[in-house]
Amino acid sequence: MADTPEAKVKKKVKAVLESLGAYYTMPVAGVFGRSGVPDILCCLHGRFVAIECKANGGKTTRLQDSNLTAIAQAGGIALVVDETSISSLGADLLKLVSGG
Repeated sequence: MADTPEAKVKKKVKAVLESLGAYYTMPVAGVFGRSGVPDILCCLHGRFVAIECKANGGKTTRLQDSNLTAIAQAGGIALVVDETSISSLGADLLKLVSGG
């Protein structure tokens, strides 16, 4: 079965996180999950990072935006990543977690 465009973005994000030594998980929405939670939650250099993956110009939903805003307001780092921003993700993350 072929990966969807969004699945390809997620796969690339996971590879970047692994190369940086980050801990990450991909929460599953559903009966026991919380709707609107970003696709990937991780810890990098002691900082909480949430990443919403999009493909083909996809836009975040209002609920996703609400969750990303809540994470940022709580002191975490909240990002939306797509095919156009994946190439700089590693450098961007390192800059953000170091306070830059």
